[in-house]
Amino acid sequence: MVFDPPLRLLIVALVSYLLGSFPTAVVVSRLFFGFDIRMRGSGNMGSTNAFRVLGWKWGLVVQIVDVLKGVAAVTVVAHLMVGQVLPFTNYTPFEDITVVRLIAGTSAVIGHIFSVFVGFRGGKGVNTAAGMLVGIAPIEIAIAVGVFALAVALSGYISLGSVSAAIVFPSAMLIRHNVCGAEINGYHILIWFAIAVSALVIYAHRSNIKRLLAGNENRFDKLWLIRLRCAVKGK
Repeated sequence: MVFDPPLRLLIVALVSYLLGSFPTAVVVSRLFFGFDIRMRGSGNMGSTNAFRVLGWKWGLVVQIVDVLKGVAAVTVVAHLMVGQVLPFTNYTPFEDITVVRLIAGTSAVIGHIFSVFVGFRGGKGVNTAAGMLVGIAPIEIAIAVGVFALAVALSGYISLGSVSAAIVFPSAMLIRHNVCGAEINGYHILIWFAIAVSALVIYAHRSNIKRLLAGNENRFDKLWLIRLRCAVKGK
């Protein structure tokens, strides 16, 4: 069956959204543990709650699958538009397929946060967004991942690490291009896209931010590595 470009792009966005909507943690908890993870821990279906409720092995499985949802959207699903002309004028400096990948990846992130399979409520979108951005801005993602790891090691809060990474991602792009003079293809478009994705992730963490400010956010003591090392030295 042959589809024209507008319908192909709509299919790419819809399939990417459905891919992102796949509730990994809910499926794993129901299939292997006999309960709905939304009824345990923080009630969230993201990898953080999966680590807390299901243990690190299954938490890692959830995290990897959620990352792969973003990767698959920009590499596999977006491939449906390869060789096709966009149904609208492309005013960006990107090739048409790069624009399609941005649309596909964003759709997957929206699907993860507002999953159609669980009443339009989902995870925080960090893992799926990271998967999407690996192929689009690898250097900025590497910097954001480093900040995430450092924030978690210093505080023990996964949510703080996620929010910090979301803030650093567009900031790193801005500094690299404007201060360090790095040539980033399509920077003037990509920076706004990075800000939009980061804002979406931060919005999804709004309840976590409230708990952080109130001092009652859930902490992973085992990940509070800097404190543990300092405690050992102090003995």
